[in-house]
Amino acid sequence: MEETIQFKLNGKQTKLNVDGERKLLWVLRTDLETTGPKYGCGEGICGACTVLIDGTAARSCQTSVKEVNGRYVVTIEGLAANGSLHPLQKAFMKHDGFQCGYCTSGMILTAYSFLKQVPHATHDQIIEGMEDNLCRCGAHKRIVAAVQEAAKEMEGAM
Repeated sequence: MEETIQFKLNGKQTKLNVDGERKLLWVLRTDLETTGPKYGCGEGICGACTVLIDGTAARSCQTSVKEVNGRYVVTIEGLAANGSLHPLQKAFMKHDGFQCGYCTSGMILTAYSFLKQVPHATHDQIIEGMEDNLCRCGAHKRIVAAVQEAAKEMEGAM
């Protein structure tokens, strides 16, 4: 059954008439044409579909669109501000924290949410905080290095 769902997406008010049970991933990709969240496993395991909901990482393949009614959703497209890449985006580029890039948006948004909770994370804490996002290319060491560097740049900014 269709219902009216309203939420902010990357800073822009969004209003849709949609089946509230549809997964947020498909609404974002199909209806709203964002390409950052990817379909990976469809079971919330891989993290490729990760978005921020009110600043916290969430698996959009497991979230119904009605769950974001009245909330704030950010995809990788909305992380940059005022024409400047976010420190995490810059660090991932500098450290080649990606290979094929499929997992990258989910990795960056997970790191953002994690660093909000643990801004002075140790190497081991970063590994633990990122372990639920999968990268088949094996860029994990570069991803951890990127998160470490971004954390230093983001100190005091969160």
